[in-house]
Amino acid sequence: MFRRVVIGLTVLVGVVVLCLYALGRGALGRHDSEVIEPVEASRSLGPAASVPWAGDPGSVPGPRQILFGDLHVHSTISFDAFMLNLPVTGGQGAATLADACDFARHCAALDFWSINDHASNILPDDWRNTVDAIRLCNDRAGSVANPDTVAFLGWEWTQAGLTPDTHYGHKNVVLRDTQEGRIPARPIAATPGGLANNPPPVLARGLMSLAGPRFRDLSLRWTALGEVPLCGEGPSPELPDGCREVAETPRDLFRKLDEWGHESIVIPHGTAWGIYTPPLSSWDKQLEAGMHDPARQSLFEVYSGHGDSEVYRSWRSLEADGSGGLACPGARADYLPMCERAGQLVEERCRAAGEDAERCAERADQARTHAAGAGVSMQVTVPGATAEDWRDAGQCRDCAQPSFNYRPASSAQYVSALGGFDGPDDAPPRRFRMGFMASSDIHSARPGTGYKELRELSESPDRVRPEVGPVGEFFVGSPEAPVARSRSYEEAAARLSGIQLYESERTRSFLYTGGLIAVHADGRDRDSIWQAMQGRNVYGTSGPRILLWFDLLEDEEEPGEGVLPMGSEVTRRTAPVLRVRAVGSFDQVDGCPDPVHDALGAERVQELCAGQCYRPSDTRRRIERIEVVRIRPQLRPDEDVGSLIDDPWRRFDCAADRRDCEATFRDDEFPSAARDTLYYAR
Repeated sequence: MFRRVVIGLTVLVGVVVLCLYALGRGALGRHDSEVIEPVEASRSLGPAASVPWAGDPGSVPGPRQILFGDLHVHSTISFDAFMLNLPVTGGQGAATLADACDFARHCAALDFWSINDHASNILPDDWRNTVDAIRLCNDRAGSVANPDTVAFLGWEWTQAGLTPDTHYGHKNVVLRDTQEGRIPARPIAATPGGLANNPPPVLARGLMSLAGPRFRDLSLRWTALGEVPLCGEGPSPELPDGCREVAETPRDLFRKLDEWGHESIVIPHGTAWGIYTPPLSSWDKQLEAGMHDPARQSLFEVYSGHGDSEVYRSWRSLEADGSGGLACPGARADYLPMCERAGQLVEERCRAAGEDAERCAERADQARTHAAGAGVSMQVTVPGATAEDWRDAGQCRDCAQPSFNYRPASSAQYVSALGGFDGPDDAPPRRFRMGFMASSDIHSARPGTGYKELRELSESPDRVRPEVGPVGEFFVGSPEAPVARSRSYEEAAARLSGIQLYESERTRSFLYTGGLIAVHADGRDRDSIWQAMQGRNVYGTSGPRILLWFDLLEDEEEPGEGVLPMGSEVTRRTAPVLRVRAVGSFDQVDGCPDPVHDALGAERVQELCAGQCYRPSDTRRRIERIEVVRIRPQLRPDEDVGSLIDDPWRRFDCAADRRDCEATFRDDEFPSAARDTLYYAR
């Protein structure tokens, strides 16, 4: 009898283990990329965005339309989006490719958008499904010449080096076409697995799978991502199917895109975000031969749902100590370095514990040293420190909507002011010449959420994130008690791993509803939008659909150019005359229009659009002022970048009783300066 009981228990345990193993491998799970069908209905197009100019009755800005889009959109194919959208963290669950199409078309009423999931998380089947989803979205857009929305195919090349010398940052790749033979067979990643690396053991995943269907999907995702082999070496078109292709540097990425030979645009983004950009990282090295492709890398994302990467500041998070090492700079009125705050925290704790002042000062110095050596993870060197403890350390205090832990040497202004000097002595400096644009970086398949500043449409910081359990520990690790001393990064990394080494809680305070790219296009079709983007006839907004024209007027002394729009580049000797004109965006009406309810149904409108759509009224907001920034890029490598950026160079206050604004001005210093000059309007 006893033997039969033991055998029965052994069999039962074996069955339980096998079931947990199967669940941990992904049994009963489903891939989010399988949901690709948008609703059948297209949306009714409203009036063209390009309206007659309200300033000079005899002047119309031109025949081009201003169209709005979002070129930075993630579904839950992206692993971080999957984790952030788990219901247990307050997320919506699956955020699919079909959701992205329906939201762009019906909720946000976008003219164009692209999908940009992290390439390191895209399975071969995911890529095939993504291609099919984008084609379906375009097939249901109505006329090819006048579609209600244009969907572009793309991915994100997600690179984050641990040191300034190895860091190049994130770039979105957007493809012109979707037809077979005109797109790569696979996306090109920067790393083999990204945040999906180092999953829990299979049996642990099986236990997690008992918590609900999304955890079974997660187990399947972890298993499938771990089984995709690397492609190996060789020309991209000759690599085998079903593998993951990796390009470790921008040079490798551009080479592989050239090997495919298909038209694409590469858009750097989040360049000043400190959550993954190492201290002292800068864009100087990306002007080296091969690291920049001016034909492809023609646009620069200055703003997203993570804030802006626009402005330059002279401070740094670390400084050289004179002996080849790094030191912690002191606090200043406009900037508190993270490493300095680490020292303050440890000293405060030490004194509260009754230690003598000298010992506390020594521990504070040690804390600064530990933090300075921790790269982007300075917060892990002070055990038990909370977001409230860190205050605004590391942040740009005088920026309007700054990105988290700001890195000014990777900002748009700094990048635009750089010169490359590693060529022949008689060669002119190389320059970055990229059009400024914005997008959302939404991680819930909702392109263009910035039409209404509502928490329901953002990556909400109010979501509940569990402090304990497997999901909570995935983000922050298990809780730690505060102690009156610091630790090295190596000590912290022995306890933490993956996303736990990045600061997540304060980052949520730097989330916005996201930006938009605007283009001046000859038509609504794919080719017209693409040509506008390639020509840098673009601008970015933080969400409102402001109309903007910024033109270089014809030179009376050197006639023949005509009026040149934003994005243009011209060689001339005389003082340029520039004209900027802006019209405020429409005030929004609550809710969604009837055609959206007809297309989606009431339940889907609430679920997908949060009950709020782009719904303009007949009145426009006021433009309060126009600022013009002037940048004169380096002629010599020893020129101080800060002295080359005039921000603002010109400021024009607008009439209080109008919703449009215009300013015409001349740069009389241009001829005598005899140097390249860039102007942009804000």
